[in-house]
Amino acid sequence: MSVAESRRIVLFRHAKADWPQVTDHERPLADRGRMDAAEAGRRLTDTGIAFDLALCSTAVRTRETWKLAVQEFPQRPKTVYEERIYEASPGELIALLNETPDDVRNVLMVGHNPGIQGLAEVLAGSGEDEARERMTRRGFPAAAFAVLSFGSTWKSLEPGAAALRDYWAPAE
Repeated sequence: MSVAESRRIVLFRHAKADWPQVTDHERPLADRGRMDAAEAGRRLTDTGIAFDLALCSTAVRTRETWKLAVQEFPQRPKTVYEERIYEASPGELIALLNETPDDVRNVLMVGHNPGIQGLAEVLAGSGEDEARERMTRRGFPAAAFAVLSFGSTWKSLEPGAAALRDYWAPAE
């Protein structure tokens, strides 16, 4: 792959979680979250992006979100459950993405707010005005995702280097 070819990152916030008497890391999805995760999987399939790699937080709600969403995909990408995504800042998430091998073209990251929303805002130096307006208006509710593209290596990914191409959030 030449550096000029576009790479894509999809930043996907976990679906709506429940609040039982467990640690934050162990919180499962709520009923609505399970429905929204499957719908997000269908919407991700509609983007036409063939994911090479999925990076998913180790938290229960992110793993459940990914399990339900990926069932909608025509082909399951390699999945890495990464504990560094949990409670990560945008800078820490960029550092993690910088470790992505050069042969990977499209990455999906399943994580948490405020990190996922912050990362989308930090990376998007340009992009589709409509998608940016929707993301600004809606914020980054549970099960939302943003599609970003950039034309350099993973090691050179930095703030402002990507373009926001699409944004989706479930109906409230």
